[in-house]
Amino acid sequence: MEQSLENVVIDSPQSGVARITLNRPERLNALTLGLVNDLHEALDGVDGDHETRAVIITGAGRGFCAGLDLTGFGTIPGTENFGQQQQGMAVQQHIAELVHHMRDVRQPIIAAINGAAAGGGFAIACASDIRYCSTSAKFGTAFVRLGISGCDIGVSWMLPRLIGASRAWELMLTGRVIDAEEANRIGLVSNVVPDGDLTDTCLNVATEICGNSPFGVWMTKEVMWSNLEIQSLKAGIDIENRTQILASGTEDSKEAMASFLSKTPTDWKNR
Repeated sequence: MEQSLENVVIDSPQSGVARITLNRPERLNALTLGLVNDLHEALDGVDGDHETRAVIITGAGRGFCAGLDLTGFGTIPGTENFGQQQQGMAVQQHIAELVHHMRDVRQPIIAAINGAAAGGGFAIACASDIRYCSTSAKFGTAFVRLGISGCDIGVSWMLPRLIGASRAWELMLTGRVIDAEEANRIGLVSNVVPDGDLTDTCLNVATEICGNSPFGVWMTKEVMWSNLEIQSLKAGIDIENRTQILASGTEDSKEAMASFLSKTPTDWKNR
């Protein structure tokens, strides 16, 4: 899969792996209507490509995504005659829908955070399933410093679940920027690596994912996210039980069991 949209580039750096690159480097890949639309289109494309087993999201140039482009986002079509607040709500919902979209993509999404991840960029990083960052990465939710809420684009729901409520509240209430070392220490990212090693690190993780059952990976992502939303251990185990029995009945699972006993590789067919 290789495709160049106006603000996003989609390529396949290795078999089974799609890479989505936010491509407005002159603005640190800040979010505009065009970029958000292209990212939605890119997510639809990789989700529908069943040869793709893992997805990497990164930014062109020296930034991951600096958040909303404060020089102008654009107007959602059909809202031109809305009031200012109504237009703002339409924009807010359109950007926030990226979080739902990323959660619904069947393949795991690995964020390769190569620089600033602020505001909406921070939300995209949090909405990814796995995060690695380079030593030059920085993270922040600075909206509270602009006179508005720090609760934005799902961050107030995702961040406490990633790093714990106490740390999340401190970051959101102060609006302070943290560096790669602190992001690693508090568990926001899986690891921090030298700038030149970030791509290879993420590709290695993607390769490990591609070595597993396509359906098993899909169900693992789906159940993990669902269990963040489920309110009881009993309900969480119930969904696990049903998913295990569902997956164990697939042709791939039966072949994997036989391959394990014979110590031979499994040829996944997604059947």
